[in-house]
Amino acid sequence: MKNTIKKLALVGLIALPTTAIAGVSSTVTATSDYTFNGVSQTDNKPALQASLDYAADSGWYVGSWASNVDFGSADDTWLELDFYVGKYFQLNDRVSFDTGIAYYTYHGDDASDEYQYPEAYAKLGYSSSIGESELNFWYTWDYFGTDAGHYIMMAAHTFTLAEGHDIRVSVDRSTSKDINKFAWEGDESYNHFRAEYMTNLKGFDFNLAVEDTSMEMDTADTRVVLSIARTFDF
Repeated sequence: MKNTIKKLALVGLIALPTTAIAGVSSTVTATSDYTFNGVSQTDNKPALQASLDYAADSGWYVGSWASNVDFGSADDTWLELDFYVGKYFQLNDRVSFDTGIAYYTYHGDDASDEYQYPEAYAKLGYSSSIGESELNFWYTWDYFGTDAGHYIMMAAHTFTLAEGHDIRVSVDRSTSKDINKFAWEGDESYNHFRAEYMTNLKGFDFNLAVEDTSMEMDTADTRVVLSIARTFDF
């Protein structure tokens, strides 16, 4: 299928809420490369992204997220527009749980509508004296419109170097349940590793990441990604 190797589920691209702070907010992000699970969604080029979110005191939230994309010269798809709804649970002082449904849409090419698909996700968080740990899971029964089941499992940990200076390390594995419909370089799965430094300066969030995958293609090789974001509360 055209460009299936280039596309990886968004989930990560969505900045899912990690707290149950109520209100409307929007985040605008400029990044040197829009990657998810180590695969470039912009053919190794920069991206401009924006979200609009509403979170209620009860933990329910709903939002949308958009980014430019580039799946190669044979495809004119240029816009990804996603929607999601979920609920955040603070189970106790240390444990949180976040679950919901996302829907990914694509625009710009005659075939873009065929790529749309839903996805369910769940995130378990644990706070301790050594930082914030996460176990994340995503599943879709129609990955990128191919009618193939697909899931992603991720483990991550964030620790603080000093106040306002954090390091996050993560490892994840993406797996297709039907390689006859969707495969990663002919295989059912691949691994992705990422380490990132995060800080805030004058209201801007800075993220400098190094990542790599077990695949050999040029849109999933070792790279450094710099992102700058600003969140507005209404």
